[in-house]
Amino acid sequence: MSEVFSIFADTIKDLAISSGIANMSWKDAVMILISFIFMYLAIVKQFEPLLLLPIAFGMFLTNLPEVGMYHPYLWENTSNIDFGQVLHEGGLLDILYLGVKLQIYPPLIFLGIGTMTDFGPLIANPKSFLLGAAAQAGIFLTFIGAAILGFSAAECGAISIIGGADGPTAIYVSSRLLDGGNFKISTGTIALAAYTYMALVPVIQPPIMKLLTTKKERAVKMPMLRNVSKTEKIIFPIAVTFIVALLVPSAGPLVGMLMLGNLLKESGVCSRLVDTAQNALMNIITIFLGVSVGATTQADKILNTEFAKVIILGVIAFAVGTAAGVLFGKIMCKATKGKVNPLIGSAGVSAVPMAARVSQKVGAQTDPTNFLLMNAMGPNVAGVIGSAVAAGILLSICLLYTSPSPRDM
Repeated sequence: MSEVFSIFADTIKDLAISSGIANMSWKDAVMILISFIFMYLAIVKQFEPLLLLPIAFGMFLTNLPEVGMYHPYLWENTSNIDFGQVLHEGGLLDILYLGVKLQIYPPLIFLGIGTMTDFGPLIANPKSFLLGAAAQAGIFLTFIGAAILGFSAAECGAISIIGGADGPTAIYVSSRLLDGGNFKISTGTIALAAYTYMALVPVIQPPIMKLLTTKKERAVKMPMLRNVSKTEKIIFPIAVTFIVALLVPSAGPLVGMLMLGNLLKESGVCSRLVDTAQNALMNIITIFLGVSVGATTQADKILNTEFAKVIILGVIAFAVGTAAGVLFGKIMCKATKGKVNPLIGSAGVSAVPMAARVSQKVGAQTDPTNFLLMNAMGPNVAGVIGSAVAAGILLSICLLYTSPSPRDM
């Protein structure tokens, strides 16, 4: 009998030693607390809940000790991933994370976005392309700022893309650039910062917009946009893909899938595919992407000064992008003799349709009869294309800069 009790006691002791409670560090506890905060923001404040909630729960799961759903050591040599080892030794989140590392999820999300995007306002007012391009200035200026703070070229590219205000693009670029090597930040770090600031667009943008414009400029009324023909809408995605892929090949996967989704929508003959891309596929990929990206947010990548720098650079990127769009809008206002409201320039950041709604709201505060939403949608959807092109440029520059020269090989 005493032997039975001894075995029972040893079993209980072993269970206690191997439990998550016994192996939880203070860093694990802090990260779990942070995950609860993000869950609160997603559920109660509704800050980008469709992706922020899965990311927060992925953060929660990966920081639970001894759960074994994500194993960082499998990704240490990500320039030469042993996929067989991942499949045999990896947990659920390791398997799902393959979709991020292989750059599968973000382009598929762009496919879904394409089926939900109307490029009509952009086609009706091609000048909107200029505003969408101007708003990407925050990306490239932040790249310089990150370099000054001591980040590597790859890290600078991953941080600066936050200014594009496009979560899938930020994840795509960071997963490509932060691939191998001993980086101080992770894809999860970039994703958290990007989605946090995307949710704060209605808070960040209005003060900047009001500071840079006069009451007279904010009151400018813009004419209704012309109707765009079906033929124009069908030609547009094909033409954009052709031009962008030739000029910036690295942007091809994102722009190509975005335009494929839009072509499916505008063709009018693929309703089943459009429905799948808009709903089932988009929802499945969003869950997989969010949870697997959240899994990379472990303590060593979050509880450090580099993450604080990323947060600071992220808000600078958003602010500069908004300011650049508004300032270029002021130039267009002068050039057109008061026919363009500078407020629509702020919609050039790729946060659809939130940024366009902010332009409408700020304009309506000056004149309740001023309706800017449709005119603001032009720069807004242009910003989606602009952020993808900017991503391609960053990838080309950073990958070229970090690639070994022939003499090193």
